[in-house]
Amino acid sequence: MNTRMEHDTMGEIAVPAEHYWGAQTQRSLENFKIGGERQPKEIITAFAYLKEACAGANADCGKLTAEQAAAIAAVCAEIRAGKWNEEFPLVVWQTGSGTQTNMNVNEVIAHLAADRGVKLHPNDHVNASQSSNDTFPSALHIAAALAVTGQVLPAAERLETAFAKLEAAYPDLIRIGRTHLQDATPLKFAQEVSGWRELVAAPCRMLRAALPELCRLAIGGTAVGTGLNAPKEYDEMVCGRLREMTGVAFTPDANKFHALTSKDALVFAHGALKALAANLMKIANDIRWEASGPRCGMGELHIPENEPGSSIMPGKVNPTQCEAVTMAAVQVMGNDAAIGIAASQGNFQLNVFLPVSAYNFQQSARLLADVCDSFRVHCVEGITPNVERMAYNLQNSLMLVTCLTPKIGYEAAAKCAKKALAEGTTLKEAVLALGLLTAEAFDEAVRPEKMV
Repeated sequence: MNTRMEHDTMGEIAVPAEHYWGAQTQRSLENFKIGGERQPKEIITAFAYLKEACAGANADCGKLTAEQAAAIAAVCAEIRAGKWNEEFPLVVWQTGSGTQTNMNVNEVIAHLAADRGVKLHPNDHVNASQSSNDTFPSALHIAAALAVTGQVLPAAERLETAFAKLEAAYPDLIRIGRTHLQDATPLKFAQEVSGWRELVAAPCRMLRAALPELCRLAIGGTAVGTGLNAPKEYDEMVCGRLREMTGVAFTPDANKFHALTSKDALVFAHGALKALAANLMKIANDIRWEASGPRCGMGELHIPENEPGSSIMPGKVNPTQCEAVTMAAVQVMGNDAAIGIAASQGNFQLNVFLPVSAYNFQQSARLLADVCDSFRVHCVEGITPNVERMAYNLQNSLMLVTCLTPKIGYEAAAKCAKKALAEGTTLKEAVLALGLLTAEAFDEAVRPEKMV
């Protein structure tokens, strides 16, 4: 392997000649051979937005020339476009402040700018008016806000729309309800689907409520929150540029001592992601139970048959999309625990669990966005009710007796239900046998369409 010599304050180190990173990136590569999970690409993208915004603000303050700021901006645009992905090899399991990732970005920008004739120092120019202690928390929030607005919410809203269409397609179909996994009173199929729709819509509202706090950035706090080496109003200048570039309402955190040490906004936002995961788990379980069968289960729903379900049982088809949803939900719930614990570990002026928080949040956002789309396309949009099975189960449910309670009383109604169950008869036969109602009165009272 061809190498070149790079140096930092600790001395010289050999770096692969074909790459644009520098000494600090190389030291991190050699010192943290742990796991292999790389910093999420979303974090690198967020850094590219942040470094460009910082460069522009520094130029406005006279700390960089227009040429230097333009060179940084040009490289950052290419980084966001994915042109230099292989230049960001560092793993999650590094320093807890993310310092080495910040320097990785600084070094790559400086070297690429130098190739274009603009000499930049990674610290003095690319990192001007900044510290890893305020840039990584800012990049973490930028990446999280972009993931919520650009990935999770659009995908969830598409799933919500799919449920709305299913709800509208069967406005009058009645089915038996179930509580405690036991038969309950009837409801419309559309009413059940409306519940699924709202199970997606409600966490979306929670995510939107979380965005204002998530959009508060630590930038301008520098090392410990005092803003040492940053110009006056630098934080607002950077956030103004970020708003222009992203369309997201980023603002400076008014209290940088809070911003550097607390990850409460991330916990709050991820809590909404966990709420979506929990609701998707519920929806997926409902659908796979109701589609169970085809002959020996509930069988009240037909779902798309996407692939063979068994390597030994010919003809078997499984609810694989539902299973993917539930596995993704479990992962998000686990990620939430990790983020909560990480957020509790701020000591004095800094939280040093930032990379693991970033990794878990981005994985959750990516999983939820992907699984919402996959579930929608390969399952929800192809759901149809088994009308005959629904009608059979409805007519044979003993819980229709509930509508008789006002006429014959709770205890008599319970006696009818128990008699029908014990003797294997219909509810009507039990009521008539006990002499509680005439056939005509029963038919008039027990009308499922009036019970919904």
